[in-house]
Amino acid sequence: MPAQKDRWVSSLVFLLFSIPKCGSASLQQELSPQQYFSGLEAGKTSLAFFSPIVSPGAQPFLEHIGSSAEALQDYGVSVVKVNCPKEDVSRYCGKENALRKAFLFRGNRLIREFPTDALFDVNSIVANVLFALLFNEVKYVETLADLENIENVLKGKSNMVFAYVPATGTAEHRAVMEAAFVYGTIHQFVLTTEAALLKATSHDDPDVSSAWLLFCHCQQVTEPAQPCRRTALAQPLTLLNIHRHLKLMGAPLVTEVAEDPEKISTVHLQLGLPLVFILSQKETREADRRTAEFVAWQLLGKAGVALLSRDLVELNVLQRSNVALKTPDEGMPIEYLVLEDTDEVITLVEDKNKVKQIQEDEQEEEEEEDEDEKENNNQDIQDDQVVEAVSRDKKRELPLEQILVLTEENFHSSLSEAARTVVLFYASWEAVSLAVLRSYSEVAAHLQGTPGVLLSRVNCWDWPGLCSQENVTQFPTLRIYQQGQQSVTYGGMWGTEELSSFILLSQVSCPLKLATMDEAEGYLRGEFPSELSSHHHTSLLGVFSSATSKAREAFEEAGNILSGHVRMGMYFEDDALTLSQKYSVSPPALLLARSGGRSVEGIALSEHSVQDMVQMIRYELLDIFPEITVPNLPQYLQLGKPFLILFSAGDISQVESKEMLKLAKGRPQQTFVVCWLNLKKTPVGYGILRTYFSTTPPLPLLLWVNLHAGGQVFKFPSEQSITEMNILSWLEKLQAGLEIPSSTLSEEDWKPPLPAYDFLQMMEPSVPELSPRPGDTPAQHPPKSPGGDTAGGDSGTREEPSQESTAEEVGAPGRGLRGTAPRLAARDKQGKRHSEL
Repeated sequence: MPAQKDRWVSSLVFLLFSIPKCGSASLQQELSPQQYFSGLEAGKTSLAFFSPIVSPGAQPFLEHIGSSAEALQDYGVSVVKVNCPKEDVSRYCGKENALRKAFLFRGNRLIREFPTDALFDVNSIVANVLFALLFNEVKYVETLADLENIENVLKGKSNMVFAYVPATGTAEHRAVMEAAFVYGTIHQFVLTTEAALLKATSHDDPDVSSAWLLFCHCQQVTEPAQPCRRTALAQPLTLLNIHRHLKLMGAPLVTEVAEDPEKISTVHLQLGLPLVFILSQKETREADRRTAEFVAWQLLGKAGVALLSRDLVELNVLQRSNVALKTPDEGMPIEYLVLEDTDEVITLVEDKNKVKQIQEDEQEEEEEEDEDEKENNNQDIQDDQVVEAVSRDKKRELPLEQILVLTEENFHSSLSEAARTVVLFYASWEAVSLAVLRSYSEVAAHLQGTPGVLLSRVNCWDWPGLCSQENVTQFPTLRIYQQGQQSVTYGGMWGTEELSSFILLSQVSCPLKLATMDEAEGYLRGEFPSELSSHHHTSLLGVFSSATSKAREAFEEAGNILSGHVRMGMYFEDDALTLSQKYSVSPPALLLARSGGRSVEGIALSEHSVQDMVQMIRYELLDIFPEITVPNLPQYLQLGKPFLILFSAGDISQVESKEMLKLAKGRPQQTFVVCWLNLKKTPVGYGILRTYFSTTPPLPLLLWVNLHAGGQVFKFPSEQSITEMNILSWLEKLQAGLEIPSSTLSEEDWKPPLPAYDFLQMMEPSVPELSPRPGDTPAQHPPKSPGGDTAGGDSGTREEPSQESTAEEVGAPGRGLRGTAPRLAARDKQGKRHSEL
């Protein structure tokens, strides 16, 4: 799947997450006047249409307004049809002209009346309703003077988004209002339908039959007479394209980097645009920065620009190379070039990245996706079960109110506010991340009110720089930050119970140092710190003398590695020998307390290396006779031993449990895993049995399965009772080769039951919080630029050109490229690839 498509899907998922969802779709309501007015609540917005019970002429309008109910509820607006009795002569039901209008109420206050002929489709309904709701936030202007007055007020304070639509109520008008609903608190939105005003803001003669959008960079304008730069959206006015444009405007104008360009990723690459590197060195740093800023303004919205300090990065390229080009296509090498001036850089990018061509490619991909979707509509099961689960629950609202959203601005300050901060790093477009986010919301509900623990999340699509800074290399990643200590990264299963256990266990030092023998024995009896009182883990206590400091150090380091996963204590006082001898071992030793301290097992420590100790602890903490489940199966498979597994349709009987436990504790247990599987709790076991046999045999069923050598499956004779003696006798026959396997697993590779699925294609409609609204379809041909400055940037995060450069220098085309490669009379016209150099 092309990287560009991946990034477009990421943009869409981000945008859909940006708008609050009000729950399941509550379609148009039908009420009487008394029911409607008595049910109005303060702060609640509703769009009402008053009509006689039988009104055939209003039927087309009713169909459109009914279809808009689901879209409007995303913005907290309910749609109500009020059925007027014939005898009702009130203001809304009695007058004939009132019956040809729709009324927008906030609480019991009337905000706006709409003639029904102005609400001719879903786009017009949503656009006009949002326009009314955002009347004070979105400025409507008619003259150039009005627009300039707004610009003057915003200079040095905020940026402006100026949109022209040929008429209100169109799909473009709706896209602008929906964008204003999301970004209105960040930028000032201004709207006009005056064609003369559009022409007055452009140097060229724009097509007034098409909608236009300009991003005006006013925030960093310091002089009242200085105009705001303007960057036109060179694509059709759709909600997705507006979001993409604002995302690019919010990126840094020039990114300064000091690492391998292959490892650099910016928002431009993520959105399918190239990244231009201006290679610099210490002696020409300021001049190169001004060059990079000039190029960045010219390429704004078309490519990103980075200033690469080659004296800080070891590059295996020609010393005279002064520009590098990184394309968003995966696997393509970076091109290192020798260019004469900035015109060549701009031409290089524009020739390779025509906006129209990008749009056409996207349309082709969308058509291919539609065809693939039609082909796969008859598939009941997806081969990627995570994606299928996310897609199935796409309209489920996640309760994330208790989870703090972290950004680059509040990340470090938030870490200092709580004793422990749990951070989930995820990608809002990625299926596993969305599935884990669901578990994480359940963890937040489970741990609500836990003192000293703050649950938070970082969307790495929004804040890639922050995630890169924290060295997050895969999604999802969960870490616990504790003041003054190194962060701990979670490495277990992503279920709610496992995550909750890890967070609670991480509150206590691992290993926990115990000061007296009473504390040590209390720890073995199950007397834990209050944070662990609700968790029934096997407790492990390390006992060390002063002469075993090396083993103690390895034990402490093993505790750091296993923090959050294991409950570990440590005792190394003068009477440690007395404690260990009580359990028939000598220091260094491990004491394992299972089932709340009713039985304590002493284990001598012979290995002192950290890795050996970690491996031994993990092995010793495995249950003697475990119940196999989906989460714990990998732990036992890693042992590489055959399985003696008892399949049961429920809990096994006490007699069978006792006999199997005796077998597990016996000498042979070192060579195979004795376990059982409850098909009621783990129904996937039925599928396992159907793989072993053509039909599910009677239960309980005892099998010997050697997955690691030959894949042979042996069935314990059903006529024999499950006792330790009978099983051992049967195992002796197996070893002697006297038993015939019931089945042998195929040596063929296990493959998905269906053709491979493009999971990112499925992610487009599979966001748990929102589904795409109708009407967001791209136009066929992007418009040309309406003129004015076509380069600009978000002044909140980027710098204006250096004051050292004159206005003529900043604006003049054809500037020479300085930096590491001087202007050469004879130079290579063709740039060389990194592999060729």
